[in-house]
Amino acid sequence: MSQNKVCSQITFLYYEDLAPVDQFYREVMGFDLVEDQEWAKIYSVGGNAFLGIVDGEKGFCEPQEESAVLVTLVVDDVFGWYERLKDQGVKMLTEVEEHEKIQVRGFFCQDPGGYSLEVQQFLNPEVARIFRRED
Repeated sequence: MSQNKVCSQITFLYYEDLAPVDQFYREVMGFDLVEDQEWAKIYSVGGNAFLGIVDGEKGFCEPQEESAVLVTLVVDDVFGWYERLKDQGVKMLTEVEEHEKIQVRGFFCQDPGGYSLEVQQFLNPEVARIFRRED
């Protein structure tokens, strides 16, 4: 059954201009560039999760005027991430909010290409442990 196991996951986002987005994910978000194909770049987000950016003129999909994609990044320190991104001039869409019913804390911001990012922390330790698995 091991041949059917997924080894990792990459989410690809499509842009008209990669330069400001590349700078954002490397310098602002602090993600390591692990594969540079010039018109497609892949960053390590953590563990076996990766984010790719693609030149919309060369990739499989085309950039959309308004995206329905939300990339959620699970972190341990939502407040630290909020302050760091806000201080670097990232477009903040919300302040940090706590949702008691679902036991999450997080905020939304936007990358230079218009994609929304959610930075979230699970407050329930059992759920948080699921998203920290290293296997």
